[in-house]
Amino acid sequence: MDPSPCVALVPLPKDAPGGQLDATAARRLLAAFLAGRSPATLRGYQADVDDFARFAGAASADAAAALLLARGPGPANELALHYKAHLQGRGLSPATVNRRLAALRSLIKLARTLGLVTWSLDVEGLRSEAYRDTRGPGTAGYRRLLAQLDGKADPRSLRDRAIVRLLYDLGLRRAEVCRLDLADYEPAGPALLVLGKGRSEKQRLTPPTSPAAAIAAWLAARPASEAAALFVRLDRPANGRLDGSTIYRVVRQLGEAAGVRVRPHGLRHSSITRVLDLSGGDIRAAQRFSRHRDVRVLERYDDSREDLAGQLARRLAEDAG
Repeated sequence: MDPSPCVALVPLPKDAPGGQLDATAARRLLAAFLAGRSPATLRGYQADVDDFARFAGAASADAAAALLLARGPGPANELALHYKAHLQGRGLSPATVNRRLAALRSLIKLARTLGLVTWSLDVEGLRSEAYRDTRGPGTAGYRRLLAQLDGKADPRSLRDRAIVRLLYDLGLRRAEVCRLDLADYEPAGPALLVLGKGRSEKQRLTPPTSPAAAIAAWLAARPASEAAALFVRLDRPANGRLDGSTIYRVVRQLGEAAGVRVRPHGLRHSSITRVLDLSGGDIRAAQRFSRHRDVRVLERYDDSREDLAGQLARRLAEDAG
């Protein structure tokens, strides 16, 4: 795929034979669509477009984009509807179905912006309930994870302790932990510069004493590496940047050893829920901690924490006698 979408895109001629979109224009459209994305988003969008290409019987993602755009508004939306039904038939989660449809809608939106088409893709996603369980393993579960690392001073244990501390004590996402560089940690503060989800600038956070001490202990044991990353792999070959799958595996294995079912985002869930407990349900304060853009997400956390539906059900049953 051409990684440089700088060459001008040419609108699809109305009299194009057979409604075919120029292959070069389609390739550059797709490159422009993927350009500037974070590595995780790039992998997700690329996988989504590739999945649509397989469904459409196209030889490549470029060919699938050309096929979709050349169909025109009615047939393209009909194809998207068939794809939606196909995704549901595979038993995929609503979140996955919605993400793949959103990728197609975004692609067409960019094509419209660039003058390739004059229409939009209007097929909506499925209704889904996000954050069904926002409680995570809880403070007790978090302490049991840390207990698995107590008394251990080897580099791997020190690294893993610092990671677990950041996931819970600062409520970081695992992608945010992966993106941390050595230069992002300022011990004199202490301060940590975090590039949050969907952000273009890093935010300065103040780590409490315990996670700051955990980072310092890890840095003292961190092996020499050319990587700029704060957290690196400890296996051979070269100690490169730690990735999200490794962090997921670290947390899962610590949980298995502690008898706790947990994943990295579950630690973030637990920390946000606990912040709501400690602040008496102050959603605005919790929003500052969690760095969520939409306060309504914190309302879901608070509802789960208070079990409002359960409380009302009990009151209703008591009222009915």
